[in-house]
Amino acid sequence: MKKTEEKLGDMTNKTTIDTTFFERCIETLTQAHQLLLTADEESISYEMYRSACVKEFEIILEQSGKLLKKCLKPYFHSAKAVDKLTFKDIYRYSGQHGLIPIEEVERWLIYRDNRNNTAHDYGVDFAEHTLLLLKQFIIDANALAQVINRQSHQ
Repeated sequence: MKKTEEKLGDMTNKTTIDTTFFERCIETLTQAHQLLLTADEESISYEMYRSACVKEFEIILEQSGKLLKKCLKPYFHSAKAVDKLTFKDIYRYSGQHGLIPIEEVERWLIYRDNRNNTAHDYGVDFAEHTLLLLKQFIIDANALAQVINRQSHQ
């Protein structure tokens, strides 16, 4: 479990940022993606691994926003202000405050657009388009986990 401490006078306010589930999802996606790449595209195994990849992509995407919100709270006047941010704003502010590089911000916005543009399309086209993003997505998700863990130690 990762912790961030803010000192307020004589009081210490601890915010816990637990990345265990997030990191577990990244590892699950990594393994499912590796197995997918070795499976015969006509097999049930391929469909199972593809479904697992898409589901983990969606979970990681949602978790990334929730965890980054916690990292952004010290930069805002209130927790309520951070809670009102949209997913894209969370990433934009994370870039502005130097938590993640702008290039990564732009990729996370693409990942979100992919999810939003196909939110009601769970067919093969959506899945195959998502699969094209996975190699870089896994790299970016791992980098984000490191950022969140670093923020927790400051």
